[in-house]
Amino acid sequence: MIGWDDVYKVVVAMVPLYVALGLGYGSVKWWRIIMPEQCNAINSLVYYFTLPLFGFEFIAHVDPFQMNYPFMGADVIAKLIIVLLLALWAKCSSKGSYCWFITSFSLSTLNNTLVVGVPLMKAMYGQMGVDLVVQSSVVQFTVWFTILLLMLEFRRSGTDFSSTTTVGDSSFLSVEPAGKDLEGNQIIVAASTTTRGSFWYLMKVVWLKLAKNPNSYACIVGIIWAFLANRWHFQMPSIMEGSILIMSRAGTGTAMFSMGLFMALQEKVIACGPTLTVYGMFLRFIVGPATMALGAFSVGLRGDVLRISIIQAALPHAISSFVIAKEYGLHATVLSTGVIIGTMVSLPVLISLFAVLEFLH
Repeated sequence: MIGWDDVYKVVVAMVPLYVALGLGYGSVKWWRIIMPEQCNAINSLVYYFTLPLFGFEFIAHVDPFQMNYPFMGADVIAKLIIVLLLALWAKCSSKGSYCWFITSFSLSTLNNTLVVGVPLMKAMYGQMGVDLVVQSSVVQFTVWFTILLLMLEFRRSGTDFSSTTTVGDSSFLSVEPAGKDLEGNQIIVAASTTTRGSFWYLMKVVWLKLAKNPNSYACIVGIIWAFLANRWHFQMPSIMEGSILIMSRAGTGTAMFSMGLFMALQEKVIACGPTLTVYGMFLRFIVGPATMALGAFSVGLRGDVLRISIIQAALPHAISSFVIAKEYGLHATVLSTGVIIGTMVSLPVLISLFAVLEFLH
């Protein structure tokens, strides 16, 4: 059972996040140290340097041969259920769109496995809980973040491609602008004249951009290194590890600092409004664990592994999801609010979920 000492340890892990957030907010709002036009550059620093190095450093030190593959399978099934539900919603609902499909996928699948997850799981289930949440984080970095980046690049490249094609071109892509989404972002939807040639050309552009994205290949290189290092039992050279650590250790702090800068530029603290805030909380704390429960039951997980799988799916939103949303200009207000509010309310929610699962046991 969780004691007050365990709760304190989780709070100790969470409070520094809000210190970094407050410093970023105050740097723009109160002290005028950083000008509004400089904020995008700081987010780019996080996106292109500290975040990929943080991901590589973490993944490279994991032993992939010791993973719980039924647990990984349950996670994959849960994510596929979410993708199917969101695809049906985007296709059948008048409020659905590709842009909101991407944002909803991020809100419901990507969680804060390390800063919040590790101390919380250690308090709840000991080392087994830590091991499983770390394994979940590896898959999140290498698979789900890559899929998110693929969808975002497809959206960005499709918009750029449609604006540069001409009627006489053999790979012409005819598009028409839709009304705008709830944040006023212009949505571009393909018309019926899309040809097969234009699609494959667009996919080529997307993959080339993705291949140049350090967040993509950092995770892939990290998992390859982890396999090789654990197979032949060698360690990373200290000069190489030191060069990576000097930037990767700043990953979480600079991400929260960048979020504070972003908040300072908004008119309201809850920039996306209460409706979208509730929507984000619903996806994170209801849809995420519910679909994970379905995935876990489908592969036959039982006991503490089952309970850990459900609780880790209810962890708050991943901080890096905001950084990515800000870099691609897609619903950053929703993601920032999700991270800030979600992290604040996650502790009582997760403890309550833990108590319910233990009672049912």
